[in-house]
Amino acid sequence: MGKWIDDFRRGWQGISQPPPFLSIGFAAFCVLLSTLVRWCLSLIRPDVFFTPYFPAVFFAAAFGGFRIGIATALAGGTLGLALNFSNTSLDFARLVLLMIFLVVCGLTIWGVDHYRSVAARQRDIARRLTQEEEYRKLMVDELQHRLKNKLSTVHAVLHQVLQDQPKVWANIDHRIRALSATDDLIARVDGSGCDIKDLLLSELGPYGHVRFTLNGDPLFLPAKLAVSLALIFHELATNAGKYGAFAAARGLLQVSWSMSDDRLTIIWDENEGPAVGPIGAPGFGTKLLNSALRPFDGRTEISFLKTGIHCTMQCRVPKS
Repeated sequence: MGKWIDDFRRGWQGISQPPPFLSIGFAAFCVLLSTLVRWCLSLIRPDVFFTPYFPAVFFAAAFGGFRIGIATALAGGTLGLALNFSNTSLDFARLVLLMIFLVVCGLTIWGVDHYRSVAARQRDIARRLTQEEEYRKLMVDELQHRLKNKLSTVHAVLHQVLQDQPKVWANIDHRIRALSATDDLIARVDGSGCDIKDLLLSELGPYGHVRFTLNGDPLFLPAKLAVSLALIFHELATNAGKYGAFAAARGLLQVSWSMSDDRLTIIWDENEGPAVGPIGAPGFGTKLLNSALRPFDGRTEISFLKTGIHCTMQCRVPKS
């Protein structure tokens, strides 16, 4: 009994073709129920011959396919033509009604079968997309694992080579740690999101907690926005480590954020860094800063001041 119920559910949802005996039995039940409804209607109007069989054709075709639908239409037409619940006799008008009934049933069966085929294709596409997404996630996880191993190897080799040059090693060490922390963070928030302060701490922590201040209320970032901001923060922090506030002994960074309705404003303000030299042609980092927030109706504005870089980021925070 449980298997029949499962076959019925899968057939009704169009997942698989139900067994023939189940399809025929369901169609016969629909015809029988329609005949009962027709008998009840004949107590009010004896000239209702075919109308009650339309639902039977529809449900039979939706469950068992177009062949069962055609058989149900023929059965309904035969019963409407031959079975009388009153003294009315067969006439030309009933034959015309039979032709109209068969034409409408044909269109109904075609529509139901077309819908079933479209739904089957959509399910197949969804299944393949799910499989491809699982494969993509597996490959990304594997690449992240390999990248982490390579960074660990590079870190260990450089430490071994530069152990007699502590100043050079200190300058390189926090950059490698920041890069590794960003990779780990992007992998972690890709499916869940995170708080903006945790995002900044993960990126800026390797440069030393006394080198920056964070100001703003707790704010949870959805996954996609968190990944985009992680890439932006990493680019800005890397530039700060090379040319900005983190490259000077007294350099400081202030990051603040605020919300207005669904708009997020982030201000990245560097102070006491090296003097800003001539600005070259825009590179990949500049393109990343200008484009990363566009999917969130956002923009990034960068000003190269004498005191350091001043960057303003604005975007819309999607609802989680």
